[in-house]
Amino acid sequence: MIQDIFPHRFDNHFQPDEMMSEQDLILHYKDNTLLLKTNGDELVIPRKKDFPNLTLQTHSTFLFTLNDVSCFLIWDEPETDDTSVSFHEISFFRTASRKEMAFAGLVGYHLRNWYAEHRFCGRCGHKTIHKADERALKCPECKALFFPKISPAIIVAITCGDKILLARNANFTVGRYSLVAGYADVGETLEETVIREVKEEVGLEVKNIRYYKSQPWPLSGSMMVGFIAEADENQPIVIDEHEIAYAAWFSRENLPDYPPAVSIAGEMIGKFERGEL
Repeated sequence: MIQDIFPHRFDNHFQPDEMMSEQDLILHYKDNTLLLKTNGDELVIPRKKDFPNLTLQTHSTFLFTLNDVSCFLIWDEPETDDTSVSFHEISFFRTASRKEMAFAGLVGYHLRNWYAEHRFCGRCGHKTIHKADERALKCPECKALFFPKISPAIIVAITCGDKILLARNANFTVGRYSLVAGYADVGETLEETVIREVKEEVGLEVKNIRYYKSQPWPLSGSMMVGFIAEADENQPIVIDEHEIAYAAWFSRENLPDYPPAVSIAGEMIGKFERGEL
């Protein structure tokens, strides 16, 4: 999955006094794109040395380290004469050969969005400042604190014997199917979220709910929590006709196109196909 980058080392410990050096990695985003450098057939995150105009006065934010190299978010577009540096859609991570670069780009994207959405206090409207000793934004006026937002969501493989229930989201490309997923609501346990989301999206009652594993999903600022559940295939499938365009039972030998294993959905479906789930 996207977070599986061993032997590379990702450390999100906040270092408030870290200063940029020439070898540090530079992350700059424009909407849903990231500035990347083409290195042969690979896409890599550029370094400070690739941008001669970057100085200690540049508006930057320390993010995390990758292989003990500091990664900085740069807010103003850095200038370079290097033609190998250009913007790429954040979805590059799905096919990137340098998995550690893809994961760093995704986590940086999550943090960029959080910082941008909390420039002002949601309680009193004053401009926020960074807390000196941890990754948090605070309001100097009303003292409110804001920490990075992570939204819990479930994703569930619903099985019946050698069949799995797959659904096509209304926003998917034609022919692509995946698992039922959805965000936890206020006051719900994750198991209750599984029951509710499955009922809402495909109309099924599930049982024998059990935990699989979790995955950070920075694209939506989510923590995806995977579950396996069972359902009777004789129940009528009733899709919600808003999020879901179609849903059906599929056997291991006849699965439709599904997400790659960089996602928890792809990993779970792949394991089901191989008889490992």
